[in-house]
Amino acid sequence: MTAWLLPEQFSDALPSESRAIESLRRTLLDTASGYGYELVIPPLLEYVDSLLSGTGQDLDLQTFKLVDQISGRTLGLRADMTPQATRIDAHLLNREGIVRLCYSGSVVHTRAQGVYATREPLQFGAEIYGHAGLEADIEVQQLAVRSLQLGGVRRMTLALSDVRIVRGVLAGMVAGPEQIDAILQALSRKDQAVLQELTRSTGGEQRDAILGLPELFGDASVLDDAARVLPDRPIIREALADLARLAATQTQAGVDVQIDLADLRGYHYHSGVIFGLYAQGQPDALARGGRYDEIGATFGRPRPATGFSLDLRELVRYMQPLAARSAIRAEWSQREGYAQAVQRLREDGQAVIELPAGATLEGEQFHFDRELAWSDGQWHVRAYSPS
Repeated sequence: MTAWLLPEQFSDALPSESRAIESLRRTLLDTASGYGYELVIPPLLEYVDSLLSGTGQDLDLQTFKLVDQISGRTLGLRADMTPQATRIDAHLLNREGIVRLCYSGSVVHTRAQGVYATREPLQFGAEIYGHAGLEADIEVQQLAVRSLQLGGVRRMTLALSDVRIVRGVLAGMVAGPEQIDAILQALSRKDQAVLQELTRSTGGEQRDAILGLPELFGDASVLDDAARVLPDRPIIREALADLARLAATQTQAGVDVQIDLADLRGYHYHSGVIFGLYAQGQPDALARGGRYDEIGATFGRPRPATGFSLDLRELVRYMQPLAARSAIRAEWSQREGYAQAVQRLREDGQAVIELPAGATLEGEQFHFDRELAWSDGQWHVRAYSPS
């Protein structure tokens, strides 16, 4: 095997892509700061019992594991930074009021989440802790929308769902864990044939509701259909009311809203409203998020929580190419005052690129519009004119 080959679905970010990613990362972190989010930088590795607390089987399967040579305990290479932010809120900050945290860093997946996806996303995310009201859900959705806009996405759709609806529909069902998991998988695939088979012995009203869930997809009017089709249970009524308010709020803000009540991504992880943001014509979400109030309990400190995350490497593809930065050309010189002149220009925020005499600049990030020249016994900057 060639020594310089990388594992499948891992890749280097070359200069132009790296520059765009870093520019976007800084923009999104600054934007989150403007909303009051504080930056945290969790470690890349943690003990798995902490890293996977309350996250369900899906994240467990996505996590690389290894043995710590010091403690002998199993470590996990993080596949998602949200549990780490939750641990920080619960045990390190330990604040009573509302806490807003944001983060950005690499995560690693055992398997890519799409055919063309990377196994090393560069995750950006934001989380709110300590507020159970819809105001928090609205805020993280608005910040997610703004993040995609800053990344260059002009037309997007917000897909809304709520895991409480499926939990309400399945409540009281006489079935083992394996059958429930099979039903959940069939619902997520909208596989009516399998659902028909799996619910053959289920009571009429409950079976009708399960079979009806995959059809409850479309604009906000779907919520009225759901109120007629689904059982009249408090948990379902509350979830439908929350979705109606969120849909109305985001529609008024100019966001296209779709409802998909069979969307079960993160079912074992989330506790309420979930959402995905899709660029027009694209099948995979660019950002995902939702409420996960139950995870804090696994750290011994239950806290309402909601947030979102996205992959900067995926989002950066929607950005317009960055313009080349203007730079000052300087030919290496032993003449007195040269090094000091270069240093002063750099301290003033100028890009100064030093080259041998006659050499040309390779690369796309910079272009020369000025040069450092010696005349009349001193160094000064003048317009650059290639000879």
